[in-house]
Amino acid sequence: MKTANRLEYINNALYFVVTVIPGKKRLIYCSGVNFKRFLPITKGRHKAMSNPVIRGLQIVNHEIRSMAIEAGATPETIILTECKGIAPTDDSWNTESLLIKNPPEGLGEKLITHGVINLLKKIDKAIMLGAGMPEHLLPPEELEKFIEKLCERFGS
Repeated sequence: MKTANRLEYINNALYFVVTVIPGKKRLIYCSGVNFKRFLPITKGRHKAMSNPVIRGLQIVNHEIRSMAIEAGATPETIILTECKGIAPTDDSWNTESLLIKNPPEGLGEKLITHGVINLLKKIDKAIMLGAGMPEHLLPPEELEKFIEKLCERFGS
């Protein structure tokens, strides 16, 4: 969903949201993953404290920082109240957030696309499914169904 100041990619498995702070040349980047949704495919495929879904989100967050810096922006790690309440379910969510100062036009769309696609690739690589993840951004509901099918097919 896209509004004048907000870009959203939200389903029951993950979310990526970018909010523009009008007049301040700043973006608020929020991301989260519902790791319980992925348990059928991650359970037993990782060591304690190294869930590939949580780790994947952390790595994507680092990539988002790099993208911001390469674009001439300045990312800052801070706890953002604007990121609270985005998760669409009461399940267990791991979240990341950034304040990005001086972003160029169009950076928000690039961050969301990169985040969604690369999170899935990181999860696939970590748990070695070889399932073939989408190369382009699917609609949120379609991606949720894709994840559900992965869990049915490869779930333990």
